[in-house]
Parts: sequence; C-alpha cells; structure tokens
Amino acid sequence: MNSEKDFFSFKNTVQNLTESDNKQLSDYLGVIDAFARTTYKSIYVIDYEKQSFEYVSDNPLFLCGKTPEEVKVLGYQFYFENVVEEDLRLLLKINQVGFDLYDQVPLEERKLYTIAYDFRLKNKENTSILINQKLTPIFITEEGKVWKALCIVSLAENNTSGNIKVYKSNSNQIKSYCLIDNCWKDEQKPTLSQREKEILQLSAQGFKVQEISEKLFISPDTVKFHRRKLFDKIQVSSISEAIFYATTNKLI
Repeated sequence: MNSEKDFFSFKNTVQNLTESDNKQLSDYLGVIDAFARTTYKSIYVIDYEKQSFEYVSDNPLFLCGKTPEEVKVLGYQFYFENVVEEDLRLLLKINQVGFDLYDQVPLEERKLYTIAYDFRLKNKENTSILINQKLTPIFITEEGKVWKALCIVSLAENNTSGNIKVYKSNSNQIKSYCLIDNCWKDEQKPTLSQREKEILQLSAQGFKVQEISEKLFISPDTVKFHRRKLFDKIQVSSISEAIFYATTNKLI
C-alpha cells in the first residue's frame, strides 16, 4: 500500500544541512507570498527535508474546499484525500521518473530544470478538475539534492492526465515522458514567427481580426492565414487556446 513516504525518493533524501545551505533561506517566503498575490494560479512550496508543505497560497483552485493552513497540516496526505485514485498512482510514477532523470543532470545545472504534468483533483462538489502543476527547485543542497521546490498550479490546457514534460531554462529542448513506452523522448519547443507573435500579443489584448489587420497593415484574410498556421504549429483549435499555450510555454 502506498504512503506519503513514497513521494520522497532516496535519491533526494535531504540530511545534514550545512551553514551554506541554511544561508539561502533569508526571507524568501515573503517574496513567494508577494508573487502569489499577483497571480490567479495556486502556489505552494515543498520542503523535502521536513517532507511537508512549507507554504500554501490562498487560492481556491488547489485547495479543494480547504484553507491554506488545513492543506499545510495535511501535507502530502492532501494528495491521498483529494487526487483521483488513478492519478495518484500517476503522481507516484512521475515522482520516480522525475528524480531518476534529475539525478543525471550536472549539479551546476539542476536549478535550471522545471517539470510539468497534469492530474485530476476532486473539488468540494466531489467532481474532478484537470490541473497542470509545474515544479521547479528553489534551493539545492551542496550535495545537489532539491531542498525546497516551488509548485505552480493552473488549469490544464490538455484533456487528459499525464503530459509529463521537463523544461530547461533558456533552452528550446524539451523532454517528454511517454507513459506507453516508459521512457523520456526529446522534443523541440515550437518557434513562432514575428508575425505570429504580433497576432498573439494583440489577440491577448482583446483585439479582433479586423482590428489586428488595421494595426498590422495587412488584410483580415492574412491575419486568418497566420492564425491557422499558428494553430497547426502548436496543435490548438482556437485563439484562446493559442494564447494560453504560448504564455504557458513562454513563446511570447
């Protein structure tokens, strides 16, 4: 039977913190709290030494009807109570393959990596919502273990659980985990043309096709042509999905 301990890999057991490790802390939670107040996304911090949640933002998306303090007290038990059972097994799988991959990353690069994946939470109405979670290291020990990690939760852009990807900062390379073949595969982040970026940025500001054509001095049909190319490139079916995908993946 699975337990909370299963989320804490022996490959990332944090012990014997040094003075240098502890100097990293300062008042970093104040910074995270300020960031949480500026976004609709849910924010929480995992402490791998204490094997608990150190910070949980006051955002209903992730809380499943609970208060931030209640979620902090529950810690990883929160997952056992609020994640759809099938996806709980998926989270344990992600935890395993994620740290296996992380263990292969050079020590000096470990802060540059972020893992993202989708899973279902049961809300207070006992229905499920599909969320996307991005986890990135905040503090690394001298041994290269993740000590504290920042988790950012938003509504998923996909329709199913999984979609496990690892991103490296300032790189177009993406690693995607295939749950069928049980292996990591290399992908290339899509590259948008300058015109596609302009149309996306104006669309995000609420401008319609006719208004965008006037601002860019091109015909409405040309705007529609570039939008269709963009949709095909990033495999979405609407401009709202395209905006969400592009902002989430830092394409604009």
